Amino acid sequence: MPDPILPATVIGSWSFPGWYEAIIADIAARPERYGPLDREETVRDAVRVVVDDQLRAGLDRITDGEVQRVDFNLGFYDFLEGIEPLPTARLWGAPAHDQRSKYRCVAPLAASKGLGTVEELRRFRLVTDAPTKMPVPGPFTLAGCINGGEVYPDRMSVTEALVPIVNAELKALVAEGVDFLQLDEPSFACHPDNPEVFLDIVARTVEGVNAYVSMHMCFGNYRARAVGWRSYRPLFPHIGKAKVNQLAMEFASREMAEIELLAELPESMDVAVGLVDVKNTWIEPNELVADRLRSVLKHVDASRVSVTPDCGFSQTARHVAVGKAKAMVEGVRAVRRELGKG
Repeated sequence: MPDPILPATVIGSWSFPGWYEAIIADIAARPERYGPLDREETVRDAVRVVVDDQLRAGLDRITDGEVQRVDFNLGFYDFLEGIEPLPTARLWGAPAHDQRSKYRCVAPLAASKGLGTVEELRRFRLVTDAPTKMPVPGPFTLAGCINGGEVYPDRMSVTEALVPIVNAELKALVAEGVDFLQLDEPSFACHPDNPEVFLDIVARTVEGVNAYVSMHMCFGNYRARAVGWRSYRPLFPHIGKAKVNQLAMEFASREMAEIELLAELPESMDVAVGLVDVKNTWIEPNELVADRLRSVLKHVDASRVSVTPDCGFSQTARHVAVGKAKAMVEGVRAVRRELGKG
């Protein structure tokens, strides 16, 4: 079935259930206690739980909550060949991006077995046939945690090596029947320089990918913290030329600042607007979500709009994520009724 007008969806990740985090930690500390079937059962149960959370909230398009991954894109480095881990720069004190895992290239990058998303999709489909989107980190964002070592001179060279790897992953998902892909490139919003280079990277990453492609561009959410100047203005007007069908952008955490920029996008480009703040534990009233959506519709036609949280819910307490998702859905439904589409 096609999505309803103003579909309510997620960006990708969902809050990990507490028991799941506990088991992940125990597996890391005492791997001998768990056989491969134990681990598989645990992952499948986690997928089932987060799918249930999303469907009960009333979301129109869902994901597996990215519970088969570790920390947004960090799990993907386990699939990359030619890298080795580096010591973490800082272990103690307030959480920030310098505590993320880092890697160094020791050989040309490759992913002979893919990046694991096809297996994620297959587990998801064992649980539900609900409409889904598959989020995949973009090459520039993935390159942010990789030092080129003596193999690549800089981040852009690492990015270039990752473009065909991500492109192949997107095509593999399409071959599995995925019709909605999300390219996660928050790093572009934080590093808006060289727009023509950026547009070329995006174009080559999605080249030959026969699916609806959304590009998620937040300002970072590692440990619920942003990592750059939170303004989309430097991305305009060139971002409207990106070879994607939709831009997914955060607005709630910025109190709807720059919402007028949406009017500058071409009519051929859809938008997914973040209307609940994943960095805030306050659950927005559904009336506020509806009011925010009305402000969006002053600048872009409802036929081009989807509604999401600002970013993924992986850094949000689960009960808060559930509350925010429900409020988001109710706010969207109120506006649909006003438009005669409820």
